[in-house]
Amino acid sequence: MIDYKPQIIDNFGRPHTYLRISLTDRCNLRCFYCMPEEGIELMEKPSIMTLEEIIEMTRTFRDLGVDTVRLTGGEPLVRKNFGFLVEELAKLGVTLKLTTNGIVLDKYLELFDKIGLRKINFSLDTLDKAKSIFITKRDYYERIMRNLEMALDLDMQIKLNVVLIKGVNENEINDFIALTQHKDLSIKFIEFMPFKGNKWDWSKGVSKEEILQTIGDKYGEIEALNNPKHSTSTNFKVKDHKGSFGIVSTITNPFCDDCNRIRLTADGNMKNCLFATSETDLLTPLRNGEQINNTILEAIKSKKHSRDGMELKMDAEHYEQNRSMISIGG
Repeated sequence: MIDYKPQIIDNFGRPHTYLRISLTDRCNLRCFYCMPEEGIELMEKPSIMTLEEIIEMTRTFRDLGVDTVRLTGGEPLVRKNFGFLVEELAKLGVTLKLTTNGIVLDKYLELFDKIGLRKINFSLDTLDKAKSIFITKRDYYERIMRNLEMALDLDMQIKLNVVLIKGVNENEINDFIALTQHKDLSIKFIEFMPFKGNKWDWSKGVSKEEILQTIGDKYGEIEALNNPKHSTSTNFKVKDHKGSFGIVSTITNPFCDDCNRIRLTADGNMKNCLFATSETDLLTPLRNGEQINNTILEAIKSKKHSRDGMELKMDAEHYEQNRSMISIGG
């Protein structure tokens, strides 16, 4: 019998049990904070993991103690034969989660309900149709909102990922909070983070303190919630609201102390951190018929304690050496 206890442990004693897999760098939106204005050089098909390779990679990570897998992109639902993949991954016994923009989610909700994939994060940065077209460069807002309602009707556990950017959507914080009054969902406010080509600087950021101040000024009493172990957000709810909200303060208040996350890019590279500029190629040895267990265990030893060693100033020299967000995986 295989022992699934955590084995991927870094030099700070942190066991890594959560794997985020990017299925593709393709997306049907063009959000400016994720996709550089000039676009990206898309991965060639032969360099991208096949579905069978994704399954084999996931099985290997599971055998090393990973118990949770989140599927991301680009947009994961545009991956060909996604339905087959998610059914096969469900057979591995891990908890499956999904991050999606929701455009084609209706095609898969029945399948998700059947296999037990119930935790879905929607990337949704605005509740205003015109602004949605400005941010995403596409007109899918009504379809996304319809699919969100369908997921809620099926009692899926829904989080809305909202990247806050000054001058763009910070004036909608309380509009999102209003959704939690009668709906059992969570809003996840995310600080604007730096990646190659997204023209980041912190003057566009909205801090945890500003978010709480804005909500408190309108709604009054905010209740702090117990944060689950390894949570990337600090979590709250407005008194008497059905839903809740969390703040991912990667810039102003990193949550790295008990990080348990690893990333696998669509071309089969292991990233120890979202901000890591170095990666470990797992796909080449897998295709050569080699065991990758020890490669994974050695790679995690190079993980730095916080944000790949970046200081708060987040100098451009560091993050421009990283990939664009769309080619890392949300």
